[in-house]
Amino acid sequence: MSERLQLFRGVVHPWHHDHFGHMNVRHYAPFFDDASYHLWTLLGLPYSRMIAEHGVHTVAAEARTRFLKELKAGDLITIDGAATRLGTKSASFHLRMHHADTGTLHATYDIVEVFFDPATRRSAPMPEAVRALISACLVAED
Repeated sequence: MSERLQLFRGVVHPWHHDHFGHMNVRHYAPFFDDASYHLWTLLGLPYSRMIAEHGVHTVAAEARTRFLKELKAGDLITIDGAATRLGTKSASFHLRMHHADTGTLHATYDIVEVFFDPATRRSAPMPEAVRALISACLVAED
């Protein structure tokens, strides 16, 4: 098992608020999406190299967000993540959004990414070299 990767740091701004005075659910997705892009770079395989070296990239097939505690303007957030499952053509990742000052867990994000061949426009087997990189951050699910 591995340590979780620190993927993202951000701040909640007033324009993230809804009429209830806290960050609206629509704004969690961009934070988690940005963090998932950083995941590949931190694994040592940025998207800029994935297609060139392996002929594939990933696409999101499923994503689920759990909202646990509201966030307000001025709150600082961190997002960490790790792989939780490896398939033959896909990998699952679990990301957690914490308050940077208190450590409080505010939301989680579970995503299944499928390897995709842009030439055929179909799913593709996960390259073995990519499997090795993902295996390095595999953790047990929370």
